[in-house]
This record gives sequence, C-alpha cells and structure tokens, in this order.
Amino acid sequence: MSKALHLSALALLLVMLAAPAHSAQTYATWGDIVDDMNRILDKSYTIYLSGDIEQSKELVNTAYFGFYEKLGVERAVLTYISGKRASLVEYQFAAVKRLMTEQADNHEVRASLNELMKLLSEDARQLDGSEETGLGVFIASFLILLREGFEAILVVAAIAAYLARSGNGRLTPVVYKSAAAAIAASVLLAIALQKVFSISGASQEMLEGFTMLLAVAVLFLVSNWMVSKAESEAWKNYIRDKVASAVTTGSVLALAAASFLAVFREGAETILFYQALLANTQEYPAMLWAGILAASLCLIVIFVVVRFGAMRLPLRPFFIGTSILMYLMAIIFAGGGVKELQEADLISVTPVSFLTDSIDLLGIHPTVETLVPQGIMLVLAAASFIYYRHTAAARKAAV
Repeated sequence: MSKALHLSALALLLVMLAAPAHSAQTYATWGDIVDDMNRILDKSYTIYLSGDIEQSKELVNTAYFGFYEKLGVERAVLTYISGKRASLVEYQFAAVKRLMTEQADNHEVRASLNELMKLLSEDARQLDGSEETGLGVFIASFLILLREGFEAILVVAAIAAYLARSGNGRLTPVVYKSAAAAIAASVLLAIALQKVFSISGASQEMLEGFTMLLAVAVLFLVSNWMVSKAESEAWKNYIRDKVASAVTTGSVLALAAASFLAVFREGAETILFYQALLANTQEYPAMLWAGILAASLCLIVIFVVVRFGAMRLPLRPFFIGTSILMYLMAIIFAGGGVKELQEADLISVTPVSFLTDSIDLLGIHPTVETLVPQGIMLVLAAASFIYYRHTAAARKAAV
C-alpha cells in the first residue's frame, strides 16, 4: 500500500511541476485560432493549384503542428469533447496530405480541405459555447490523469506482483525506482520541450512514437520470459521451495525498463495536457486539483487490486495472466507508436474500409499501418504460447 501511495504521490508531483507553465495561446477564443488555421489551409490549396505540392503540404503541417497541437486545440478536444473526435480530425489532416501527395484532382483536394475546416469549426463552436463549470473542470482533470496513468499503473503493478509471487520481492524496489525515474525524466523532458529546445511538433511525435515502439520490444521480451517460467516445472519447484534467486541481472533490467517506459511514455504528455487545462481554467482551479486527487486515489485502488489481489490467484494462471497483460500492453503500444509516427509524417496513412473509428483504449486505429504490426504481434503472442506449451509437454513426456 505504501508503494502505491508513493507512486501516486510521484504522479501528483509530476502534475504540480507542470502548474507554473502557461499556455502559448494568445487568442481570445478557440474560434479565433481556427479562423487562422482555416486561412492557412485555404492558402495551402491556392499553392496546391500552382503545382507546389511540398509547400502546400508544409502549410497543412503548419496548421496542425503550429496551431492545432501547439495552441492546445487538440488537448481541448480530447479533454472536453472526446478522443474519438480528436482522432477523426487528425486523420482528416492526414487524408488532405495524402491526396496532395498523390496529386489528386483539385476538386477532391478542395472537398477534403472543406471537410477538415468544417470539423475544426464545429469543434471551435462547441468549445467556445460550453460554459466552464466546476464539475466540468473536475471531470476533465480526473479523466486526464486516469486515462494517462491507467496503462502505466497496470504494468508497474503487474511486474511488482510477478516478482512477489516468484519469491523475488526484494527486487520490487528496482521497479518502483524505475517508475520514479521515469516521472523525473518526464518532467525534465516537458520542461525541455517547452523552455529549452525549439523542437518541432513533428519531432515531438517522433520521440513519443519511438519511445512507444521501444516499449513494445521490452514488453514483448518480458511477456515471453514470464510465460516461459509459467510453463517450466523447474520454475514451479523453485517457487515452492524458494531456494536461490532465479531472476538474472538481464531479466531484472528488462523488468525495470518495462516499468520505466510504461510511465515515461505518458509522463510528458500528461504535463502538457494539464498545462493547457490550467491555462484555460479561469474560475475553478481548485476543481482541477480535486480531479487530480480523485484520479490519484483511483490509480491507487487499481494498483492495490492488481498488486495484492493477484497474490490470491493460483500460481500458473497468475503467471499466464500477467504475461497476457504484458502482450496486450505491447499490442496497444504498437498501435499508438505507429500512430504517433504517422502524425509526424514518418509513416504513411492508408485507411481501412472495415473500421471507421479509433478504439483508443485498445490502441486500435483505422489504418493499415497501425493494424498490420498489431496483427503480427497477435500472431507472435499466439506462437509463443503454443511453443512454450509444446516445450512443457515434451519435458513432462521425457520425465
């Protein structure tokens, strides 16, 4: 329980360190921001008609990175409207650039731009028309921390429970310290992005994307290691007898890295979300902090349920269940990581016809580029389970 409180307090510290910063927004309303965005998008079409494809796409990127992201429109949509709506707008930006790259018919490009401008204007009207209330600020604040912290808490709690069940509870401080280090690194990164480095929005997306894909590799490694131990008779004998530690230095490092990356991938983004929310909360700052406190308490409950509730499960189902959780997190991160790289224009965007909306909770997005690696991860996960089950059966038959 003390560890859960420690992690939650660190998460709260992360947000508090974000408080002094202020938004770069100098506009009176969201509609004013969108008006400037629409003027830039109109100009991009004029340049497209002249035949300068790259410059027209660059202006679309200016509207996205320089206004939609930098001035907090995306975060406001995520906070006050929905993640689904934000994803829809992001993919509409990508659709416009894809048509320009393909040198599509002028009318097709214009229609795509009109759709994007329509979505932006609708969101601005909704954001400007919604009167700020204490309850609204509380819910927005609560959902930010709960949404951003949920996956990280699951990973940290599951790894800690795994070490405890395997008789290696003495190693759990390594996991907690890795999570704390990730929070500190997130604070430093957020400060650097805002104050020190003149880093473009695309570069930020690339950083987030590559971090998530690195987390995929580490989580996949950890999940395979866990399921291999669940199927090993020698490991089960060790658990029962609690002889010497079977956790190698390399395995401990992998577990620590999984904990670090799970927290780090959300940390800086959480700070930026709260900076935008704090800057746009005029009358109810106390409700913002109340939302943070309530979300922290919920994350503590989640941590306690996973960390200590798992101790009551039978050994083999617990190991397999923990491994499945790691696989699931890896699959979610794979989709999210590719999506970040798509937003940075590093990976193309190819829509699929059978899926129209994103499922953010599962990291599922309606593009070929995000779904293919997730499908590969599913196949690899299934192959790993089959392999280790076959190996365990062969070992028992040999005995």
